[in-house]
Amino acid sequence: MSSFRTERDTMGEMQVPTDALYGASTARAIDNFPVALEPVSKAMISAFGYLKSACARANLELGKLDEKKAKAIIAACEEVADGKHHVHFPVDIYQTGSGTSTNTNANEVIANLANQILGHGVGAKGKEGAVHPNDHVNMGQSSNDTFPTAMHIAGALALSGALIPALDRLHKDLAAKAKQWDKIVKIGRTHLMDATPIRVGQVFSGYAAQAEYAKIRASRALKRLEENMPIGGTAVGTGINTHPKFAAKVCVALSNELGCTFTEAANHPEAQAAKDSFVEAHGELKTIAVSISKIANDIRLLGSGPRCGIFELSLPATQPGSSIMPGKVNPVIAESAIQVVCRVLGNDTTVTTAALGGIGSLFELNVAMPVMIDAFLESVILLANVSNVMVDKLLTGLVVNEDRCRELIEQSLMMVTSLAPKIGYEKAALFAKEAFDSGKTIRELCRERKVLPDAELDDALDPWKMTEPRE
Repeated sequence: MSSFRTERDTMGEMQVPTDALYGASTARAIDNFPVALEPVSKAMISAFGYLKSACARANLELGKLDEKKAKAIIAACEEVADGKHHVHFPVDIYQTGSGTSTNTNANEVIANLANQILGHGVGAKGKEGAVHPNDHVNMGQSSNDTFPTAMHIAGALALSGALIPALDRLHKDLAAKAKQWDKIVKIGRTHLMDATPIRVGQVFSGYAAQAEYAKIRASRALKRLEENMPIGGTAVGTGINTHPKFAAKVCVALSNELGCTFTEAANHPEAQAAKDSFVEAHGELKTIAVSISKIANDIRLLGSGPRCGIFELSLPATQPGSSIMPGKVNPVIAESAIQVVCRVLGNDTTVTTAALGGIGSLFELNVAMPVMIDAFLESVILLANVSNVMVDKLLTGLVVNEDRCRELIEQSLMMVTSLAPKIGYEKAALFAKEAFDSGKTIRELCRERKVLPDAELDDALDPWKMTEPRE
């Protein structure tokens, strides 16, 4: 049977589980928000650990916090940042829109951990010499600037630590395949219809370029989150109850700790009242998702078949494709990637809506931040994970079916395109129609009609030469 202790906050007494590191205000939030039944992400909790540590360092340096308390707070924050106490952060995602409950949760847990370090024990916030969650852990801060700052930290770490490296892998693998397959010619397709030949390497160079641009876009998103840090704005962006040098020192401490380049907001009222930086950053993620959809979908279509489809590519067989059709293999990795894209596009709507004036952004504060950062972080992690899966499970083991590529090129009526400069557009169009009606290839029909000498015809119909400009 669970045991409880009694704690107080400004609204009165609350029963708190005896082994909980949080206090009365967190217990209220747990009762108030049984919505998603999922807590704020671990990435955000770690971000709060990093942030509160940087704040304690800044307050110590500014002479606002005594060394003994500061060191205890910093030690406690390091444990929170390392993920050792995530179980003590149970507040639901769908809570107060400013994230006040999570900030309070962080203050209470860090204060109790610090008090354990100082020998006071849990629940000792009122004792002489003890760390107080508001007076010490939250010194110079407000939920209104800490939660959005933690959003910037968590988002930046996810981008730099997960998405950018994954996109770099994807780019390198696609670029290697573009080089490896540049001697293989296939038929091109426009409007889903046969077009002129293109080298497989050229196709994959296009995919590689998309992945390279995706990495650039992720880097731009990271830049948006590294700058414009809201810390120091406190309640409404005016900086009430904080030292004028506090925010800059916090940003320096965070940059030194995390390897990012965090800078204080140029305009604190904007940084707290609006979340345009996140809308812009997630817009980059949306574009990355669109790029991934193109790559994944092209590959699954080029692998369709094996007997009755395009089948210019053989996709790795990763699992049985049907419980009723023996031997069937499906493009499951590509389908997984496309589902991720669907989710990211939905998350973009969430982020955008949460930032809209009159919905999330109201006067001096945005009040839809918890759902915004939850959607943002999900997009980053999904895109990172699926990029790695595409490399490991789809691109590794992907094979070009060269015989099939040659067969489809020879059958294509659009081979006639290279004859148009020699015989004219209208005559070439008639040849294409006649070849289709007769079931003959363009080469066979042209030889029958002796349109050109054989050597000149073969030169004109050389698929490789049709993949490059010619005079």
